[in-house]
Amino acid sequence: MSRNVRVLHCTPEDVFEVLGDGWLYPSWVVGASRMREVDETWPMAGAELHHSFGVWPALINDKTVVEEFVPSRSMVMRARGWPVGEARVTIEVKTRGDESVVRIQEEAIAGPGRFVPRQLMDVMLHWRNAETLHRLAYLAEGRASGRNQASSAQREMSGEAGGAGDSWSAASGAGESEPVPEVSRVAEASETSVSPDAATSSAGDTEAPRP
Repeated sequence: MSRNVRVLHCTPEDVFEVLGDGWLYPSWVVGASRMREVDETWPMAGAELHHSFGVWPALINDKTVVEEFVPSRSMVMRARGWPVGEARVTIEVKTRGDESVVRIQEEAIAGPGRFVPRQLMDVMLHWRNAETLHRLAYLAEGRASGRNQASSAQREMSGEAGGAGDSWSAASGAGESEPVPEVSRVAEASETSVSPDAATSSAGDTEAPRP
């Protein structure tokens, strides 16, 4: 599984404002060349994007489906198109001060990509997704309201280093005290439904020590 991490100079809400606009998909996903249709429910679970991959005139029409969506925290998509055939892409965002640490993970789950040696496929995906996060940074930071620090583009133009390669674990624990948002997830027939009350009860089973 390929993993890329980058620090974005904006809030998680700014990042998900870009992810939540399906028409911007070709602007940050490397290989996607145009959008054809976006479901009105995007980015909720089950929503679809209909896009094209490749370079004109050799374009392939395909789609991406949301499997799970947690506002301002994570998004899992099943993407179809070049170069792996079909892949599961997970984007996670954590707060780190006034910035966001964004991690993207991708693995081939169907199509030609499953037959490519894993190490070679990971190298290809890592290279591609480094640029994907670079583009996402431009969009999220450029559209951020009230930003009080230089964007990636401004840092690059002034000769400063970008935010690629920053540790995901550095942001571990950030935002843990925040309320957990509602999860939008595509239901599977084999899954057992767990009510929110049950989940809350389970989370609070640990008894605080007595004085």
